[in-house]
Amino acid sequence: MSPDSSSRPTARAVAAEVRDGSRKALDVVEQHLAVIAAREPEIHAFNVVLADEARAAAVKIDEMVSAGEDPGPLTGVTVALKDNMCTRGVPTTCSSKILAGWLPPYDATVVHKLRDAGAIVVGKTNLDEFAMGSSTENSAFGPTHNPHDVTRVPGGSSGGSAASVAAGFTQVGFGSDTGGSIRQPAALCGVVGVKPTYGYVSRYGLIAFASSLDQIGPFTNSVEDAALMLDVIGGHDPLDSTSIPQQHPSLREAIQQDVTGLRIGRITDLPAGADADVVERLEVAFDTLRAAGATIVDVQVPAFTFGLTAYYLIAPAEASSNLARYDGVRYGMRVEAADTNAMYGVTRAAGFGEEVKRRIMLGTYALSAGYYDAYYGKALKVRRLISDDFERAYQHADALLTPTSPSVAFQFGAKGDNPLAMYLCDTYTIPSNLSGQPGMNVPFGTGAHGLPVGVQVLAGTLQEPTMFRVAAALERELSGGLQ
Repeated sequence: MSPDSSSRPTARAVAAEVRDGSRKALDVVEQHLAVIAAREPEIHAFNVVLADEARAAAVKIDEMVSAGEDPGPLTGVTVALKDNMCTRGVPTTCSSKILAGWLPPYDATVVHKLRDAGAIVVGKTNLDEFAMGSSTENSAFGPTHNPHDVTRVPGGSSGGSAASVAAGFTQVGFGSDTGGSIRQPAALCGVVGVKPTYGYVSRYGLIAFASSLDQIGPFTNSVEDAALMLDVIGGHDPLDSTSIPQQHPSLREAIQQDVTGLRIGRITDLPAGADADVVERLEVAFDTLRAAGATIVDVQVPAFTFGLTAYYLIAPAEASSNLARYDGVRYGMRVEAADTNAMYGVTRAAGFGEEVKRRIMLGTYALSAGYYDAYYGKALKVRRLISDDFERAYQHADALLTPTSPSVAFQFGAKGDNPLAMYLCDTYTIPSNLSGQPGMNVPFGTGAHGLPVGVQVLAGTLQEPTMFRVAAALERELSGGLQ
């Protein structure tokens, strides 16, 4: 079992100590590298550990502090980046053979903001290839294991970043969420995971899976640290045309408020399928918020149940378009063949894994002549229905509560032979990707086999402050001894 994350110092506390000189950034890095050396062989959270680079960054930060300079709000905080975020001069593979040997010539905006705030990148983490999966079993570099039980999956697709935080390899991890790929592994690994409103965080430098759905967010050991991370990486970016051009309020200030007077929605027509232990924890969460001063109200989101179907037409369609750029000509893997068209085919056949091929074929079919309106066009209409239903629900509730994952972490291979069973892992997370609204996982006790259970908090567009107020209330009550 992994150590209790609540016993670890917060990123905010570590940054404060390094900034005031009472702790060295190099010591922080060495402590984390020691933990990585001890457990990484059994967990495999990373595709690459940047030990020398992290040490060099720490030395520079310590020199700045000694000179009386302030490196920023994340001074000395160790972070892990999902290996689909461009990092200049560092291999960025999306856990796919097809990007073997590619070194990005630039940093993603998120990476740039983190470094400017004093954070130290320790490594690039494993993921389901091109972020397509819910277990981090679909990686060209092998699976990542859950730190709480290495016979079980960490969730996906951002399983490496979630495992890094849960195992204590880094204080913070960053992932991307297209259909639940931050929140679901956060639930299975027992950490906080946030998908902000679409456009809240820049996607510049994030290698695309489905461009209208992808969003970057943090994994942390506390709600406060998650708020700090979004305060740092959020905001408008002129390099991303989908970035929201407005100032975001401080989430660290929002979590100081309680939930008195807030209306928390219980979705009465929520799709069935969650295990009994997960449902039990959700009910405790409702009781907890009621005791903290919130009002529980019943709401309906009828189109919620169609989210999975719509998603698995829209996301593969966008993926088939985005992944067409990997042709063996400009970068990454190339398999030589008799002519150019043959080279395209053999390169993609060798470079892409089975799940990626499955989704490319599904998306290409959905976009093909004669089927576009029947499949992709209808899925877009369902997406609008989901957004409309959420908007109606938020007229009656300030936030909604659902399970994050239908179950605790499952055994390796348990769902690998049945793609539909794997896809159902994202039943509760996908709808908010389709609506573009924020959602986050809050660890809320344990279920079967003593494994973590997460509760999902959902809120309306740009209502992150309300979402974080609810999450902080749940965290306070759990840390206060509620079981």
